[in-house]
Amino acid sequence: MTPIKMISTNSISKTVSTTQGQLEILKPISFDVSEGESIAIVGASGSGKSTLLSLLAGLDEVSSGEIFIDGQAMHTMNEEQRAQLRGAKVGFIFQSFMLVQSLTAIENIMLPAEIAGLNDARSKALKLLQLVGLDHRAKHYPNQLSGGEQQRVAIARAFITQPKILFADEPTGNLDASNSDKVEQLLFDLNRELNTTLILVTHDPKLAAKCQRQLQMHAGALSEITSSENAE
Repeated sequence: MTPIKMISTNSISKTVSTTQGQLEILKPISFDVSEGESIAIVGASGSGKSTLLSLLAGLDEVSSGEIFIDGQAMHTMNEEQRAQLRGAKVGFIFQSFMLVQSLTAIENIMLPAEIAGLNDARSKALKLLQLVGLDHRAKHYPNQLSGGEQQRVAIARAFITQPKILFADEPTGNLDASNSDKVEQLLFDLNRELNTTLILVTHDPKLAAKCQRQLQMHAGALSEITSSENAE
């Protein structure tokens, strides 16, 4: 059976205008991601990883090329249409957690579900809190939680709408080794359980190695890292 393409890109590039002229941030890139696949995007700071993630998530527009998300042509959409697509199909996890400080843990998790108009947001949030081992912290505010706990709340929030694609930008970057291990385990467990397509940007080779494929960004160009390169 042919895998379903969840993300398909055809020669996408990003160029910005500067006082010195046009600056090419991303050279033309083409690759596909199958449904349920886990991908790590690795590379040095400034190589274009975050720019690529922003384009794939519809947070920024391509200068040229085509991006299809679950068969929909995102490169033809305006900002409002891209926002609707993100709300329906995409979840996010950031290095800095991005929790709303005035909301409790359970309220933070419920927020995307309420915005999407889903029923039973509270019961869904409670189930996810149990999954991430924080049901006893439901009424705590972010400043009453450790960094690892905040990131686990952020993971639960990202999964509450059961997104088809999850983008994670340095999800363990602010965590110690013990909390990093817990967060990594959660990410991959939920990825498998819900068949969510997972796209990770990371500097952590251990985290990248847990993904099914690794893509290397270098000076705005993308290449696939083979298993033999991983073994070296």
